[in-house]
Amino acid sequence: MKAFTKLYDELDSTTSTNEKITALKKYFTNAPADDAMWAVLILTSRISKRVLTSRSLRESFLRITKYSNWLYEESYSQVGDTAETLSLLLQSLDLARHESIAPGETSDKSLSNWLEVDIPELAKIKDEDQRAEKLLSFWKELTPLEIFILNKLMTGGFRVGVSEKSVVRALSEVFNLETDQVSHRLTGATDPGAENFKRLISKEKLESLPSQPYPFCLAYAWSERTEKDWDSQRWCIEWKYDGIRSQIIRRAGAIWIWSRGEDDISVSFPDIAELFAALPDGTVLDGEIVIIKDDQIQSFQELQKRLGRKKVSALTLKNTPAAFIAYDCLETGHEDIRQISLRERKQILEKLMTPLLSKKIRLSPTLNAENPEQVEDLRALSREKQAEGVMIKDWSSSYPVGRKTGYWWKNKVDPLTLDAVLLYAQAGTGRRANLYTDYTFALWSENKELIPFAKAYSGLDQDEINQLDYWIRRHTKEKFGPVRSLEPFHVFEIGFEGIAASNRHKSGIAVRFPRILRWRKDKKFDEADHLTTAFKLLDGTP
Repeated sequence: MKAFTKLYDELDSTTSTNEKITALKKYFTNAPADDAMWAVLILTSRISKRVLTSRSLRESFLRITKYSNWLYEESYSQVGDTAETLSLLLQSLDLARHESIAPGETSDKSLSNWLEVDIPELAKIKDEDQRAEKLLSFWKELTPLEIFILNKLMTGGFRVGVSEKSVVRALSEVFNLETDQVSHRLTGATDPGAENFKRLISKEKLESLPSQPYPFCLAYAWSERTEKDWDSQRWCIEWKYDGIRSQIIRRAGAIWIWSRGEDDISVSFPDIAELFAALPDGTVLDGEIVIIKDDQIQSFQELQKRLGRKKVSALTLKNTPAAFIAYDCLETGHEDIRQISLRERKQILEKLMTPLLSKKIRLSPTLNAENPEQVEDLRALSREKQAEGVMIKDWSSSYPVGRKTGYWWKNKVDPLTLDAVLLYAQAGTGRRANLYTDYTFALWSENKELIPFAKAYSGLDQDEINQLDYWIRRHTKEKFGPVRSLEPFHVFEIGFEGIAASNRHKSGIAVRFPRILRWRKDKKFDEADHLTTAFKLLDGTP
């Protein structure tokens, strides 16, 4: 634990990528294999299992320390994070050391011991007093920073400013491996253990597990390109569908479905697995899972009804029928074909898919554009085609890991927008715990009532946040716990990617990825948009 804490401290205290990689390399050079594998899984966000809620952690702390709740609340309002608040408050207590620990020393249990023995044992304790006593015994063994990290690991909220790319690079440099090889072995990995780490860093050519996906190839924004020349023969143009980017894996007589977020979503989509029962063994496809009803691709909100389910009912399968739109082929006949050109992969894909095509299994159509202006024309048609933009891919490109400049581009539609009134505000977390940065926005109803329709947390710069925070504190009507009800005054342009009908919301709508586009200081609050305008967007009318 001490070595992992030192690594965290070094990663958290610098913004330099090179310094972060140096710290990672030092850790992986010296760490035992079982600790190293846990570190890899934690740092790449593959392990985030919650043993205790933040509320349970707080209640155990208050129960065992006898701190006043108001003191905790005041401290939390300044810090904005439960794990950090507790680690700071515990410093003021005289925690008597265990007899097994000499004065001034702390325990040096391994990271794997904490995660495989101590924390699981804590999870089994149901009695609140016993659990609080056990937690206190944990905290007695640790330094304040170690307490903070342990608390984060228990609540599943561990985060530190390091990218997966940096972790992969550090591993590849320490163990003299290709970064693509490390990325591939790490894709889909969720199991700890020394043997799994040895497999990850092995110089031998290892056979992949049948269920293992490939790292996804990603795209840059079309607006970021520097090369403005256009050769229509060079580019493959496709619709960018708003679904779940996935890989269909057919190996060892079974089918696995992996999302781009590296989640095995096979149990959520048994109907997709059934559709590909006739796919030849040793095949991996890249594509998009969507919901198709009445031959129309449905909103992402419909797709969300299928996510996270361990068992999908017959009624759910009927009401939200899943389909797959194939983009690419990554493996055929058990052979990895990612290094051949997109044009060749498309030809293989078409040959594999033709016998399987149906309303629920489709090939992504290829579009034509003679110049960049026609690309923009296609983009403008995206919503009519139930898409969120277009993809522009180099026909000669391989399928690399992550993003590679010049290979794939995405040109998304402009967001839908509504002008809304700020109605509620709540303080942020972490560094923004002292500022009101979480906002709820409302639209006018036919009865001239402001109805909340979206929450947004991003889009303002620091000066605007400070201005708004100052105003919020002086124009609060009521307080509901951490939430402040505000006088209707400020109008903001809210952008979002999609809109759908919703019975769960008073407004009758749900929007996807809402964010603040601009502060409309030129508008009075009674000039904000009405719900009828939102429903016109829902209907697809201007």
